[in-house]
Amino acid sequence: MSSRPPRPGHEHAVRQVLSGDARHVAPLVLGAVLTHNSPEGAVSVRITEVEAYLGPHDSPHPDPGSHTFRGQTGRNKPMFGPAGHLYVYFTYGMHYCANIVCGPPGTASALLLRGGEIVGGEELARARRPTSKSSKDLASGPARLATALGLTTADSGRDALGEPFRLELPVARARDISTGPRVGVSGAGGSHAYPWRFWLTGDPTVSRYKAAKVRPDRPEDAPGS
Repeated sequence: MSSRPPRPGHEHAVRQVLSGDARHVAPLVLGAVLTHNSPEGAVSVRITEVEAYLGPHDSPHPDPGSHTFRGQTGRNKPMFGPAGHLYVYFTYGMHYCANIVCGPPGTASALLLRGGEIVGGEELARARRPTSKSSKDLASGPARLATALGLTTADSGRDALGEPFRLELPVARARDISTGPRVGVSGAGGSHAYPWRFWLTGDPTVSRYKAAKVRPDRPEDAPGS
C-alpha cells in the first residue's frame, strides 16, 4: 500500500473535503487510510473512530472541549492552519495524540484520530506497541494509534496529504455510523450536548467509552483536541 503513487489531483480533492466543518467531515473520514512512511518503514491505519473539535469561546462555533477554547497558543496553532495538516500533542506526560485539521485556514477545527485498524506495516506497529495483546488493540485508542504510526509532536503542523504521509479517503461513505459524546472530556464539552464522536458501528478497533475523571478544568490536558 505504501508504494502506490498518489493519483493526479488526489491531494487537492482530499483537502477540499477536509476544508468543511469537522462535524460534517467526520463521517467522510471513517474508513479512510492514513499512511506514514517513516525511516523505520511504513505503517497504514484504517480510521474507524474520530472526534470533532471546534473553536474558541469567541468564535462562531465555540467548543468548551477543544484545546482552542481559550484562544490560539503556540501549542494549538496548527488547529488554525490549513486543512489536512496534523495537530499532534503530548498529554498527561505519557502519550501523543494525533488530529487532522479541518476547515478553512484561520478557523480552528480538527478531528482527533481515536481508533483504527492496522492495514499495512503490522510488524512495525507491533514493535512500537509491544504491550498490545492482539491486532485489534494496536491502534484502538488515540495514544495507541499515534504510537503505531510513529507520530510525535515533531509532526505537529506537517501536511498529512504529502510525503511522508498519505491519506486515502474511502470510495463510499460508511453506511453504519454511530455518534455520541466525546471520550474523557470534562465539563460541558463532554456532555450529550456535544455528540461529536463518530465511529463505525460494531468495529472491534473502536475504543471503549469512558467519561471524564473529576479534575480541575484544564482543556489542554483533556484527551480531545
